[in-house]
Amino acid sequence: MWITDFNPTRTSTTQEFALGTIGAVFAGGAFKVYIYVQYTEGSGALDVVAGDVVYYTDDTGYGANTVLADASDASGAEIGAGVITTTITATGTYCWIQIKGPATLAVTIGGSAGDGDPLTAVGAADKALTKAAEADSAATYKFVCAVAVDADAGEIICDFPF
Repeated sequence: MWITDFNPTRTSTTQEFALGTIGAVFAGGAFKVYIYVQYTEGSGALDVVAGDVVYYTDDTGYGANTVLADASDASGAEIGAGVITTTITATGTYCWIQIKGPATLAVTIGGSAGDGDPLTAVGAADKALTKAAEADSAATYKFVCAVAVDADAGEIICDFPF
């Protein structure tokens, strides 16, 4: 279901929408798409702020719409879920994450990324994205989930799966 009447920075300890609900807004000349998920702190007990990247919890996370910021909790390669829109300090919090459109990251982009470089969650530090390598000697497929617009400023264009 798509909705347009929602606050993408609102969080709650009680579920307000069906998990996986898609929300879209057009503001300030930009179209942004969000998905409603449940945040868990993971084994690292990580809190998040607006601009942090989150990942699906494990191989069941995508279907369950549960996310975390601890990249080491991923089973297999990390699957980028989206960008957090507000501060979250409690596991089990329901929130919106941005999955499409322009965003600014709170954590430095890894891999010496430059403007225009494709970005991936695979191999990234907690709460971050990293440059997708052109030649991957480990033969690990790295799904591109964003493009760096201004890498030094953390400005990206999101294109996370949904």
